[in-house]
Amino acid sequence: MKATLKSYRQAPRKVRLVANLIKGKTVPRALVELDVLPKRASLPMRKLLLSAVANAKENDGIDQADLMVKEVRVDQGTILKRSMPKSHGSASPIHKHTSHIMIELIANIDAPAKKKVATKTK
Repeated sequence: MKATLKSYRQAPRKVRLVANLIKGKTVPRALVELDVLPKRASLPMRKLLLSAVANAKENDGIDQADLMVKEVRVDQGTILKRSMPKSHGSASPIHKHTSHIMIELIANIDAPAKKKVATKTK
């Protein structure tokens, strides 16, 4: 139950601040925290988390309330190299950083297991 986001145009250092907040929490709790967090990376992280939940529901049939954030990894992506013109015809470099984000979910072992009700057929 994974979801990835490649080449998100924000520095990994800033995205890791958001990633560390939701690591190890249940999915409903992480979604609430991402809703109220005033960081730019919180909206893409929320969308990515919902994508991982949809993957878990579609592939494994696990409900959102039974999931927990196992790992959130933010790696450095490609660096776009630009230059800013300076005085006397010179230029200084500008590095525009990108991030690769990966979210992995696991089934929460503390969540109560849902019992299937057996119906008798006559």
